[in-house]
Amino acid sequence: MDQPWLIVLATIGALLLLTVAAWLALSGGNLDRGWLAIRAALRIMRCPDMADRVRPLLEPPAQPSQPAKPSGAPLRVLGLLQREGRLVDFLLEDIRNYPDEQIGAAVRDIHPHCQAALKEHLTFAPVLDAAEGDTVEVAAGFDPSAIRLTGNVTGQPPFRGIVRHRGWRVVEMKLPAPPEGQDEFVLMPAEVELP
Repeated sequence: MDQPWLIVLATIGALLLLTVAAWLALSGGNLDRGWLAIRAALRIMRCPDMADRVRPLLEPPAQPSQPAKPSGAPLRVLGLLQREGRLVDFLLEDIRNYPDEQIGAAVRDIHPHCQAALKEHLTFAPVLDAAEGDTVEVAAGFDPSAIRLTGNVTGQPPFRGIVRHRGWRVVEMKLPAPPEGQDEFVLMPAEVELP
């Protein structure tokens, strides 16, 4: 070991041979592909535009995220109205050919059942405490989802107008959670009577 520089040269030579062997193995023995990889690597390090063009080829495309399934809670209310009063059946029925007496009888039957279902599962309060026909002032900063202005709407608040509808706000919901695995988007299952 009188000449340490020979050991250093031998180590460098062995590392070079191992690098060339790994390079050939990774390129499948194809020298053109190996040189292309080296040239591409050097160009990517020098040119950010080249890196941006190569990146999509090397990184797997992002899986498109599935849109989240919307909550079925609003449909549970509709499902209750269907189950208790057959409201959806009535609304989807073409009633143009029925006589008024038959429609009136159907509504008198549907109304109390749907009303009971609403009162059992939802607590309502009026948006405005004023009675219909009263004059009220709508202050600046009012919530447009709670108060809709109609008529000659010009200028800036405060506005003075007549209450045409007090509005409704749900202050409490007592909706039962659907059973595990039940599709909330099925308002009422199909019925099949077996013989």
